[in-house]
Amino acid sequence: MNMDELMETLDSLLENSFKMPGKRVVVEIEKVKDIIDDMRMTMPTEVKQAKAIVNDRNDIINNAKREADSIIRVAEERAKAMVAQEEITKLAQAKAGEVLAAAQKKSREMRKAAQDFVDDLMRRADEQLSANLNEVKRTRASLRQQIPQANSNPEQK
Repeated sequence: MNMDELMETLDSLLENSFKMPGKRVVVEIEKVKDIIDDMRMTMPTEVKQAKAIVNDRNDIINNAKREADSIIRVAEERAKAMVAQEEITKLAQAKAGEVLAAAQKKSREMRKAAQDFVDDLMRRADEQLSANLNEVKRTRASLRQQIPQANSNPEQK
């Protein structure tokens, strides 16, 4: 199960538990502990997903660099091939400069786009992980508040 499903299961357990006066319920502690254990085991999966995003980002950046290097290499080879006469040399140098500038511009744009894409993915993963962690903390705090109150209730004994 993923984190959302586990939280739904915990929520369902609380909803279907024996209700007491006030906002209290009696829950089976083992079921709650099992759900929390499953949440702990699920968390590394989401961390692995974040690492995969980082690896994808690195692959995108490396591919962009290789493509840019290839474009630059092609531009340099074309410039060398065009060197024959003085007029052709001047034209070739001007054209090579334009191609090189265009390649560098495209490389910067591709790197920026890749970094923006990965940054957005990382931001969303970070937000989701934070939200999940906050939900687990709230649930644990709620459970901690309910357990001592349930133990001190004379009706339960």
